[in-house]
Amino acid sequence: MKGVILAGGKGSRLYPLTYATNKHLLPVYDQPMIYYPIQTLVNAGITEILIVTGDIHAGHFINVIKNGHELGLTHVEYAYQEGGSAGIADALKYAEDFADGESIAVILGDNTTDANISKAVQGFQDGAMIFLKEVVDPERFGNPIFVKDNPKLIEKIIEKPKIAANKMAVTGLYFYDATVYDKIRALKPSDRGELEITDLNNAYIDENKMQWAPLEGFWSDAGTFHSLFRSNRYWAKKKLGNRYEDVVLEPVERLTIPIEYPKIDSCNHSRIYYVPLHLLAISVKPILWEQVPPSAALSRLAPFTQ
Repeated sequence: MKGVILAGGKGSRLYPLTYATNKHLLPVYDQPMIYYPIQTLVNAGITEILIVTGDIHAGHFINVIKNGHELGLTHVEYAYQEGGSAGIADALKYAEDFADGESIAVILGDNTTDANISKAVQGFQDGAMIFLKEVVDPERFGNPIFVKDNPKLIEKIIEKPKIAANKMAVTGLYFYDATVYDKIRALKPSDRGELEITDLNNAYIDENKMQWAPLEGFWSDAGTFHSLFRSNRYWAKKKLGNRYEDVVLEPVERLTIPIEYPKIDSCNHSRIYYVPLHLLAISVKPILWEQVPPSAALSRLAPFTQ
């Protein structure tokens, strides 16, 4: 099985950050976002991958990932998606030559998870497989409708329903066999002019060729500022362990104390300067504020106007 990471789009919901680079290269704690889906594939034994991207920042991926050897990859290719926003299924068609008849594991480049998918990779034979996760906001994702008398089977998937049938979401991790490209060619654009991944998955469901499995552990996309923050927070906690509160929380939550400088130059009014406690804590000796020239105080402290 080979891996495909879909990393296109403009990331407009993350403007102005994505004016600078592709969304999938934004930092998630201590490394670029796309490193996480790469690691998910490598941990499952998939070391040959294709990265499909587009837009003006496409070249940034080569600068960051290079030949992929430092990330555990044995082979990496890049494909440029013309048009940029023609849909996830459209981006997937660029993998046909790369896959060369093999099955593929597809993961969206903004999805981070610590799930181990090794057994699923080893057990996959044909058809398609999706991974489901219980979430608080299933309306943001594809929402599966299960067969009433057999919840192990999916009847269909509804993309971003107004009212979800359950709390399950289709995550951005999919397995497909070599028939996927014929199915993509048979798709029709949706109302927004895109080839939808949900329509592709429903094509497999219609042929009774769809399997699903729960995705264990943490999973999140990072397409909004809220979900990007959630991903950053989780991975910081996971990697820092017991040091998380000292490194992340304490500097943010430290209180500040007001210091009133009664008279500044010829001004008769007072201003209050708020100084972080930890700045005072590192002083070798107490600061005698009457000895600090007003110009120096002004250059170092941001005024808070009453």
